[in-house]
Amino acid sequence: MIYAIREYRGRKDEPKGFGWRDLRDLIVRAGTQLGGPVVLVWDNVRLHLTVGMREFIEANAEWLTVFQPPVYAPDLNPQEGIWSLVKRDIGSLAAADLTQITTAVKHGLKTIQYRSHLVDGCLAATGLALDS
Repeated sequence: MIYAIREYRGRKDEPKGFGWRDLRDLIVRAGTQLGGPVVLVWDNVRLHLTVGMREFIEANAEWLTVFQPPVYAPDLNPQEGIWSLVKRDIGSLAAADLTQITTAVKHGLKTIQYRSHLVDGCLAATGLALDS
């Protein structure tokens, strides 16, 4: 599991979230870190459907595969299980500021990242299988 977090602090000209280039860079880092092919399971978020992102996917089809489930299918998206686990751990957090929330989310994701059985369980819950 590879992730990136961006805090939005409301500064002038600061992006509120990930742009397609940020996502592209994260995917490239994942491919480099994994040293092999990358398979993405994506929902239909606008960011995933941009022209730039589609061109990037097509240009890198030799190592990048994208599976796009139907428009609304959270039961087929393993990331829903990951976020459910993170939210369960921080659900009672009374954070004083954004930094505390970000730290708690990063800690939750890192904990899951090093417990592969949790990631495998989120994938298994979808009923999808990775065939090698």
